[in-house]
Amino acid sequence: MALPKLKTPEFKLTLPSTQEEVRYRPFLVREQKILMIAQESEDEIQIADALASLILDCTFGTVDSNINPMFDIEYVFLQIRSKSVGSEVDLTVYCPDDNETTVDIKVELSDIAVQLNIEHSDKVQLTDDIKVNFRYPRLKDVRGMLGNNETEFEKMTRLVNICIDSVENGEETINRIDMTTDDIDVFVNSFNTMQLESVLKFFETMPKLRHIVQVTNPVTKVKGEVLLEGIESFLE
Repeated sequence: MALPKLKTPEFKLTLPSTQEEVRYRPFLVREQKILMIAQESEDEIQIADALASLILDCTFGTVDSNINPMFDIEYVFLQIRSKSVGSEVDLTVYCPDDNETTVDIKVELSDIAVQLNIEHSDKVQLTDDIKVNFRYPRLKDVRGMLGNNETEFEKMTRLVNICIDSVENGEETINRIDMTTDDIDVFVNSFNTMQLESVLKFFETMPKLRHIVQVTNPVTKVKGEVLLEGIESFLE
């Protein structure tokens, strides 16, 4: 006699990047096992691969880490996790008044959202004539920087290179497909300090998972706010 087939519930969410509605399901034991093995290995590349595979499977092939921006991936994973192992997570944070005392808090994942900084723009004006248009980093971009010996500055400038989508020079627009890797590298290395700071602002202000929690220092009794930002803040 054949064993019965278990039905898996389906849910819907709205992608932050496109406002498109997609279906998703909780992860299953086989997927949880792969993710846990990756986490226990502490291998960042293995973890990234497991995360990408899990999200693709649980969204029925809709959300692809090779296509969707990183903040989509992070948001979708939290939604999947909330339906798989519970919507509350226990975190330990530092009290902001002394940055030494820690407190335990509970965070409801359904309260977490991708927020856009009002100062953000995907277009960066370098000179009166030259403007750079960027695309958002993807998980595969970040994965490509794991496990190497580059400095943080080298990793950031490489991410700048990867995310350049087009360059406008007066009336002319040069699309990514028409650029060589060497051309982009020379272009980025020609930025002056102020131009680089303008470009880095794109990454600093781009959409991210953000959530503010209220805490009270048990020692000083001072109340304060803690900003949780990025998926790593919600997965201790």
